[in-house]
Amino acid sequence: MSRLVWKEWLTAFLFMLPSLSGFSMYYLIPLGMGLVYSFMDSPTDGSFVGLHNYEALFQSSSFLKASQNTLLFTGLSVPLLILLSLLLALVLNQPIWMKQALQTAFVLPLVVPSASILMIWSILFDWNGSVNAWLSHFHLARVDWMKSEWSMSVVILVFIWKNIGYNMILFLAGLQSIPKDYYETAAMEGAGRFRQFTHITVIYLTPTLFLVLFMSIINSFRVFRETYLIAGDYPHDRIYMLQHYMNNMFQLLDMQKLTAAATVMAGSILVLVSIMLAVERRFRNFME
Repeated sequence: MSRLVWKEWLTAFLFMLPSLSGFSMYYLIPLGMGLVYSFMDSPTDGSFVGLHNYEALFQSSSFLKASQNTLLFTGLSVPLLILLSLLLALVLNQPIWMKQALQTAFVLPLVVPSASILMIWSILFDWNGSVNAWLSHFHLARVDWMKSEWSMSVVILVFIWKNIGYNMILFLAGLQSIPKDYYETAAMEGAGRFRQFTHITVIYLTPTLFLVLFMSIINSFRVFRETYLIAGDYPHDRIYMLQHYMNNMFQLLDMQKLTAAATVMAGSILVLVSIMLAVERRFRNFME
């Protein structure tokens, strides 16, 4: 390798050093330490116990319930979020009235503090909240939204409301990057709107779709803050997520189950993301 190339590598490394240092200190090192602790019986002067912590973890009914709820939440909320944000992007990609105002309105939830989110949704879905007031107005029974089976629906609604603007922006950017000539040529050849959507929009929007899917899945595992603020440490069983479980293990100082659960969660996300990247890579090669 020539001296010039070494200088370029060194320059790039020096520019990346601050970010790499922070990433290593706050992410890589804690992740590595957690992985090591998950195979020990104590984080201080502990001995190696193999897979004992993982066996105890998968025998825990609380962990299994939290895992089931987390998978259910991700499986329901992510497709709904992607579908709704894509529909909004398709609508806002047209020359409609108050287009800029609508875009701003959908993006506003991204900058709303979590405390405000708690206040808004508590007012709406509290036992004496606005939604129950409307139900009473129409002589319908009140619903204890956050302490019943409906709690999952409320959390999904909060998640979509919080993230739909971000996904919409990504889809809008993807839609506007598709050359208009493709649609004009397809229309001249007799292709209708649906055929243009399936053969042009969907195909050229696929890279953006992979990005949106990736970000949505990651965000679905980060819904703990909103749920915690609304429902507290021990919410209804329907919305008891993996993050609740790990938070409770931390408060109980059960570091063995905490680190094992964190490792399982991180490993699951890593496997899922790896599969998505492999599929996206194959699609990119197919398009080329």
